[in-house]
Amino acid sequence: MEILNREAKAKIRNLVMRERDMAISEREWKHRLRGYGYAILDTEEGRFVTSVLRGAPLCSLPGQAAH
Repeated sequence: MEILNREAKAKIRNLVMRERDMAISEREWKHRLRGYGYAILDTEEGRFVTSVLRGAPLCSLPGQAAH
């Protein structure tokens, strides 16, 4: 499994949040993220960005990500 450093996690988080701001709905947001190879996983601990190919969590999202 690939371990991401803080900078890589921040870049992923920034991309995901930028796409959320541009999307009209949560469904569109998730669709847009799939184009980058990412998905959103909702857990009891919060939301995580995951890799579509590996399904592995890459980074967490801030609480305000859920619209």
